[in-house]
Amino acid sequence: MSSHPPVRDWATDFDHTDPGWVTDPFPIWDELRETCPVAHSDRYGGTWLPVRHEDVAAVAYDTEHFTSRQVIVSEARPGPNDLPAPIGIAPPITSDPPFHALARRLLLPAFAPKPIAALEPSTRELCRELLDATAGKSTFDAAVEYAQEIPVRVIVRMLGFPQEDAPRFRQFIHQIIEAVDVPAEERRELQDQGELGEYFEARINEHLANPQSDLTTFLLEAELDGNKLEPDHVMGTMILLMVAGIDTTWSAIGASIWHLATHPEDRHRLAAEPELLPTAVEEFLRAYAPVTMARMVSQDFEFQGCPMRAGDWMLLPFPAANRDPEVSRMPIGW
Repeated sequence: MSSHPPVRDWATDFDHTDPGWVTDPFPIWDELRETCPVAHSDRYGGTWLPVRHEDVAAVAYDTEHFTSRQVIVSEARPGPNDLPAPIGIAPPITSDPPFHALARRLLLPAFAPKPIAALEPSTRELCRELLDATAGKSTFDAAVEYAQEIPVRVIVRMLGFPQEDAPRFRQFIHQIIEAVDVPAEERRELQDQGELGEYFEARINEHLANPQSDLTTFLLEAELDGNKLEPDHVMGTMILLMVAGIDTTWSAIGASIWHLATHPEDRHRLAAEPELLPTAVEEFLRAYAPVTMARMVSQDFEFQGCPMRAGDWMLLPFPAANRDPEVSRMPIGW
């Protein structure tokens, strides 16, 4: 929850940690599309917010004026040497072209259909175990007891880490993703890479001594231009897989459950027509896209009539773009 004062004008003072945004951002996006499609706020040292599909896509593909060197809007703004090019702190998501393409391409074999399909039986069994654990309960928190448990355990397994370490990953996620509105110095202390870095360094050393058939060993053995990856590249990508694999997945599962809980007509239809499930999954991912990430303005220029300065944040709400009526006729449906 935000520690900032409440937002009074979303066009000139927006804050993505404000309780109003967190609880129900959809009417905020709808109003901004009509009145101020590229909003601005002085918070976080200067932040811009496009909400139309056209503008979000334009920023996402414009690597000349926007850099991915930092993808989380927070009070702790990166300095010129904080995120060295071209790797970035969490490649490939924090890498700019042309390095981004190389860093992304080397991961593709690990996420090809065959290795991912091999995870399905154990993941289904995990889901059954979590649901069985709710037997006899009149109510339970589906977000905490179900949605948040799945990706943590699956990612731990993919990385080849001990399952008993899974709860620690929730703390890591909080440090990196959630505590974005605390003062810069406090955030730096909270996000001190000490514990996180020491944990991953220990797992890397274990895998160097005893290679396994998992993502950690895959990264340790991967090569770019005939050379093994730099240690910072290996650890940064592992941290990215943890953060991106866990936070986005539990958000997507939780949002889908929330939708079905608040739209009984959709829940009843899926129960009666299970063949619609693949389409429903795609619609959940579109309408409740679990990614709102950032770019930074890399040079002074004007975008959609807005004078942007180098170093400004650009927050990209992909679910807002996906709900733009210019490209989507309905909020959700199948």
